Amino acid sequence: MPELPEVEVTRQSFAERIAGARVHGLRMGKPLRWPLGCAPESLNGQRIHGVRRRGKYLLVDLDEGLLLLHLGMSGSLNFAPTQPPAGPHDHMDLATDKGVLRLHDPRRFGAVVWAPSEASATAQKLLGHLGVEPLEGGFDAAAFHAALRKRSAPIKQVLLAGDTVVGVGNIYASEALFMAGIRPTLRANKVSRPRSDRLHAAIIEVLARAVRQGGSSLRDFVSAEGKTGYFQLEAAVYGRAGQACRVCATPIRSIVQGQRTTFFCPQCQKN
Repeated sequence: MPELPEVEVTRQSFAERIAGARVHGLRMGKPLRWPLGCAPESLNGQRIHGVRRRGKYLLVDLDEGLLLLHLGMSGSLNFAPTQPPAGPHDHMDLATDKGVLRLHDPRRFGAVVWAPSEASATAQKLLGHLGVEPLEGGFDAAAFHAALRKRSAPIKQVLLAGDTVVGVGNIYASEALFMAGIRPTLRANKVSRPRSDRLHAAIIEVLARAVRQGGSSLRDFVSAEGKTGYFQLEAAVYGRAGQACRVCATPIRSIVQGQRTTFFCPQCQKN
């Protein structure tokens, strides 16, 4: 699943090129997770003012309202001057005078939703529960620890929930916990302030480094320019079960938490 770094890389790869474009038309393919919420032709002639990100959602600001885009489990966006004829997994073509933005999503867990404003009920249903953005100035170490103190679930599950800090998905939660030396099964309210501070710093470092590396291309992720990411090549624990830890040479272990596979070093992450 594309996580925060992949979504941010996608945004960066087309945001400047589509900014200021005039919408010529919107083609929707097979139904996605939620209905569009407006008549596609109602977007014709509207100007695209910019593309922002909130968690794993991309927000395309229009003259009237905004489009919320989600890549789901396997989706990707491509922005090009023209697109070939749409295939069975091409579920959106946003045609503009600067190019065509296409959503390709084989599993159809993605979303394209129009909302009248970010404060509207439609947008808040998708965005209202999201936690603090980790790569922006509002991610405060003291507030992060205070939030963890209120949660009794395993720390890995709390990170994945996205209501404390947003966008720390499965790959990057495993990596940040390794960097902070915290066992993923430790209850969040048992994480001390010093260890919470290490985790806070690790989350920022891991996500920022992943963005610089173009994200992780584990299966078929590519940016809107068709470029793959490279973070997975330097992962310390994710996807390395049975291999030697890069720090202590202990074999990396994997367990299942909440139907997601977690990777950790039993020596570097003792508790």
